[in-house]
Amino acid sequence: MAQPSTVKNRFVRDFMLNKYLYLMMLPVLAYYVVFHYAPMYGALIAFKDYSPMKGILGSDWVGLKHFEDFFRSYYFVRILKNTLLISLYSLLFEFPAPIILALLINEVRHRMFKRVVQTITYMPYFISLVVICGIITDFSNADGLINRLFTWLGYDGQAMLQKPGLFRPIYISSEIWQRIGWESIIYIAALMSIDQEQYEAARMDGAGRFKQIVYITLPGIMPTIAIMLILRMGNLLNVGFEKIILLYNPVTYETADVISSFVYRKGLLEFGWSYSSAVGLFNSAINLILLVSANAISRRVSKSSLW
Repeated sequence: MAQPSTVKNRFVRDFMLNKYLYLMMLPVLAYYVVFHYAPMYGALIAFKDYSPMKGILGSDWVGLKHFEDFFRSYYFVRILKNTLLISLYSLLFEFPAPIILALLINEVRHRMFKRVVQTITYMPYFISLVVICGIITDFSNADGLINRLFTWLGYDGQAMLQKPGLFRPIYISSEIWQRIGWESIIYIAALMSIDQEQYEAARMDGAGRFKQIVYITLPGIMPTIAIMLILRMGNLLNVGFEKIILLYNPVTYETADVISSFVYRKGLLEFGWSYSSAVGLFNSAINLILLVSANAISRRVSKSSLW
């Protein structure tokens, strides 16, 4: 019976010693409670035939009806396939890109050139997404810059965003261009924490630049890579709907429509609140499973994990 009082005494003692840190933490806790945990109450409408007039509690309970309708619909296979393909392509091509950039920047010895490269690669991240999508649309039009280059090389110009088969390459390549510099910051910071004496010892043993990267640099940043990969896996199905909505059109729905854009269209444009909530809840459940699985695998394989 002494255990509860011991825990309580420890908490009180720790609070008295670090009361200002706890006070600084309160706004963050309040943010998550108000904007993340409290809205989870609204997930109930996924199991109801929601009506704004009746409210969440007053709406009729329908159980798993909306989930069943979604699983049986034509859209289920299409949007799940599109979401998985775009997410996997992003994982294969966009995730390693900032790691490679950080390794290349780390090998540059000219400080001014390094700063110029970092500034240029960071800049697209701070440009408004609307502007980014406008640039992509203008460049990929039939008379845009990219098509003019293709025409100069002998190919016929075409509106690239009107071609379903080209949507994914355009999306992934623009994601790399926009995010590579910003996402490389954390890997550059991890590279700075590697003990430089290891490189000196490797050079004395005759190891070249490539072997130093393989045996010192990559193992040194592997915990950071593992944590970032776990976080990416937890958001594997959360393909950003803002960019998708700004770039896609009914012609490219077959390859561009993903879960988040489908939820937006069904929930806000067609007022299918309960149906779209069921789809969103399904998406969140799959992401939770992926996050826990990735964390367990990483903990077993690399000894690095979030918990």
